[in-house]
Amino acid sequence: MDLTFTATTIEWRGPAPFVFAPVPPDEADAIAAIASSATYGWGCIPANARIGGTDFTTSLFPRDGGYLVPVKVAVQRAEGVEVGDTVEVSLHIEAR
Repeated sequence: MDLTFTATTIEWRGPAPFVFAPVPPDEADAIAAIASSATYGWGCIPANARIGGTDFTTSLFPRDGGYLVPVKVAVQRAEGVEVGDTVEVSLHIEAR
């Protein structure tokens, strides 16, 4: 599954890196539809992501009926991403 969306980054004092891009509802529903065949446990879903010109691997975190994309510190630095910034996120999720 390939998805692209725009999100405003938020801070969440969960696991580091603390900066996350919330997945919009329509895309979150699409992810939820394949979640059982994509998760490795605890509802986390591995994904390949891209913000700007930076590709990275991550795991989507379930939160409040949706998902958060953790924005790694290396991505934050490379792309100048801070809390409150609007970013375009591309995701590739493999269903098993």
